[in-house]
Amino acid sequence: MKSAASSRTYVMTKRAESAAATAERILDAAAGEFEDGAAIAAITLDAVAARAGVSVQTVLRRFGDKDALFAAAAERQAVRVAAERDVAVAGDLEDAVANLAEHYERDGRLSLRLLAEEASSPFMAAVTGAGRAYHRSWCERVFAPCLEGLDDAARGRRLAQFVAVCDVYVWKLLRLDAGLSPEAYIQAVLELLEPLIRRT
Repeated sequence: MKSAASSRTYVMTKRAESAAATAERILDAAAGEFEDGAAIAAITLDAVAARAGVSVQTVLRRFGDKDALFAAAAERQAVRVAAERDVAVAGDLEDAVANLAEHYERDGRLSLRLLAEEASSPFMAAVTGAGRAYHRSWCERVFAPCLEGLDDAARGRRLAQFVAVCDVYVWKLLRLDAGLSPEAYIQAVLELLEPLIRRT
């Protein structure tokens, strides 16, 4: 027979799991509203709550307000992106570009939406600023062998070139505007990077 203490622990665990699942549904709903095309300023807590199948009070109780909700959604996305992109092997050009392509195929359009709103939203500007900083650090890590031995000026210029070639706007130009296939995008980026690798 279960003791009273173990029963309480079981109930508390179930409640915690339920609360966590509800929070995830709310975050999914907030992200879904944005991904469907609504600007952050136009998204209401009523819409998020309805999409998540909860009350507005539940949203407020869990996240406090709209700003905190979208900050949590942005943080969750940033953690997921970092976990996926951090597996790219430093010094392995093909692995790095394949990792980048996989990320952009899934999240490139979302990134472009975020960037389109940064000028009109301080919150969005903070999100995209953090994204740029992460992208730069990712390039610095995966292309580290190509930056070794360069003086400060040359290193800064070379890193900026890697950052630019691997940017989401280049993905947009090649994949969305030029209509290249994902495989052709990878090949094009490898060809753009190859002279930079060869110069080291």
